[in-house]
Formats: sequence, C-alpha cells, structure tokens
Amino acid sequence: MKNILSWVLVLFLTVSLLNNCLSHKVQKEISQKRSFIAKLRELYASGDTSKWPVPMLDEEAKPYFSEIGHLPEIQFPADNIYSPEKTVLGKTLFYDPRLSGSNQIACASCHDPELGWCDNRMVSFGHDRQLGTRNAMSILNTAYATSLFWDGRANSLEEQSQMPIQDEKEMSEHIDMAVGKIAKIKGYEILFEKAFGDKAITKERVTKAIATFERSIKSPPSKFDRFIDGEASLFTDDEVMGLHLFRTKAQCINCHNSGYFSNNRFENIGTSLLSSEQEDLGRYLVTKKSEDVGKFRVPSLREAVRTGPWMHNGSFTSLTDIIHIYNKGNPEPYKHRTTIYNGIELTSHKSDMLRLLDLTDEEIMQLEVFLRTLSTKNERISPPVLPQ
Repeated sequence: MKNILSWVLVLFLTVSLLNNCLSHKVQKEISQKRSFIAKLRELYASGDTSKWPVPMLDEEAKPYFSEIGHLPEIQFPADNIYSPEKTVLGKTLFYDPRLSGSNQIACASCHDPELGWCDNRMVSFGHDRQLGTRNAMSILNTAYATSLFWDGRANSLEEQSQMPIQDEKEMSEHIDMAVGKIAKIKGYEILFEKAFGDKAITKERVTKAIATFERSIKSPPSKFDRFIDGEASLFTDDEVMGLHLFRTKAQCINCHNSGYFSNNRFENIGTSLLSSEQEDLGRYLVTKKSEDVGKFRVPSLREAVRTGPWMHNGSFTSLTDIIHIYNKGNPEPYKHRTTIYNGIELTSHKSDMLRLLDLTDEEIMQLEVFLRTLSTKNERISPPVLPQ
C-alpha cells in the first residue's frame, strides 16, 4: 500500500512539474511574440522605411519595386492641367446619360461613388441590358495608373474616357455623335467657357474634362496611412502582423507595392481559363505577344474592401477566399492552360512568383485584417444638376 501511495505521489509531482514547465514555455512564447509585435509596431509606425524589415522580394520583382506608403500628390499632364472649373465640367459629363446611344447610361452608371466608384457586380449591364465581359474597375486613384482597363489598352485617362462611350456593349454611341448632342445643349456653353476659355465644345475638350474629374478622385488617408504617420496604437496586434506578413512571408509586396499598392504591371496569375466559356486572353488581345496570354493589370489594393467582387471577371466575392487561393499558389488546371485562337495555339504561363506560401489560418486572418486598413468609408457625392 505504501509503495502504491509513493508511486502516486511521484506521478503527481512529475505531472505537476511537466505542467509547470509547459506553462512556463507557453508564457515565454507569448512574451516573445508580444515583444516581437511591439518592435514591429515601433518600426512600422515610425514612418521611416529605412528602419522597416527588409521585404521578401522575388528577383523579377526587384526592378519594379517601390516601397509601400502614402499616395503622392496627383500629377496632371502638361496638356491637360487641373482647374476646378474643368473638374466641375468633367463631373457633369460623367453623370450625363446623354453621352450614350440610349440617353440612359452615364459613366456614373458603372462607377458609383457610394459603391467604391464601381458597381459591385461581377460584370456590368450596358446598352440594351447587355452584359459586359469584364468586371468594372474602380476609378478611385486612377491618377496613379500608368495604363487603363484590365488589359491596359488605354495609355491615359484622356484616351480611356471616350472608350466606354463608343463600346457597343457599354454606352454604344459614336464619340462624335455624343459630342454633337452635348453641343446642342445650351446650358453646357457656360461650363465649357469657364473650363476652357470659350464656348467651343469638342471631342478633345469632353475627354479632357472627364479625365480631369476622374484624375481628381483620390482616397483620403486610410487607417494604414495614419498608422505609419505615428499613430502606433491605431493598429491591433493582428493588423501589425498582417502588415509584416504582407511585406515578407505572404510576398504580396512583389506586385502590390508603392503608395498605390500596385506595380502597374501585368501579371499572369492563372485566371485566364483558356479553352472554356470564360476564356479571356487578357493583355494578349492588345499586344498580340504570346508572353502576354492571360496577363491582366495588377489592381491597386487601396479600397479593396469597397471594390469587390474581385479579379478581371469578378469571380471572387470574399477576400478570405482570395488569400486562400494565393496561399495554395493559385493552381491553374492543366486543361485550361492552352487554347486555339484565330488558328494560333496559345499557352498560359502563370507567373513564377505564385507558389505555396504555407500561411496558417491565423496568418491568413491577419493578412485580411491588414488589407482592410487600406480602405476608407464610402463617400456620398451629390450628383450635379444636368444642363438643359
């Protein structure tokens, strides 16, 4: 009996000792983690990027890398300088459905300020309720884009602003006809005179005014901007870790860098779905270069929460799902890697920067909460009174 009691006592003491050791180890790990996050908080909130941890970049990303941070001042082109009067005119034209063939569709129909300056649809409805083929990109911060549309077919906002007007599936009106209708509206004369110095209404002036308005649509400072400006307590621990993961293990920063959170390049992430009903050759349709098959413009991650659904075809409705897909390397089904287009065999070559990331569920959550710090509140903008 004494032997049994002795063994029970020894077992009890052993278990107690192990529990104490494990508890001490857990407490030590928690303490180390808190210390690590506190250090990261201090470094990132300093705003001094020279003190930030070194980003994890692929070699092919390095030549185009620019550190994340604030949006710079908007630069207006020399041949279309900013003026408040030109912006007012551009806003009026942006909301005017008389630029369309049906007189019912305006630029603002697909780019609603209360919906993140897009329409939150997979693809938009256009003329005669026709469905478009791609998701309507937000025009927030387009001043920082070096090319427009998912395939980069426009090199400037002045060039871009007339394309939806003439697209048969969108506004379906010839630009000259659209300008002719505007020229017949007496109330526009004073707006053009204030913006350009005389009452002449031309295609060039219409596109320049719309481009000036679009270029002026800039995000206000986000939670992220305030954090790196020194408001260190603004970020939760998870948001701090999300920022760090964004720049390191998750490698988002390869493509989503600069204050615009985009490298303004075109990448193939395996979403072209060749040889399917959803096939989209992307940048290839513009350049006709085989290496551009399946490439699309890297979108800005600023305001991402407000501008879903995401991807060129609006196929994702959850940021969490997108992160999970990237975590798996965005696998591209073999059967959707090749197609025959106009008698030419084309192949999709997914970017080598996409690979298994081995993010934990906690890290995926942290990455998402950080991405949410890049978005601001929805705006309410009063539509202009249209001239008669």
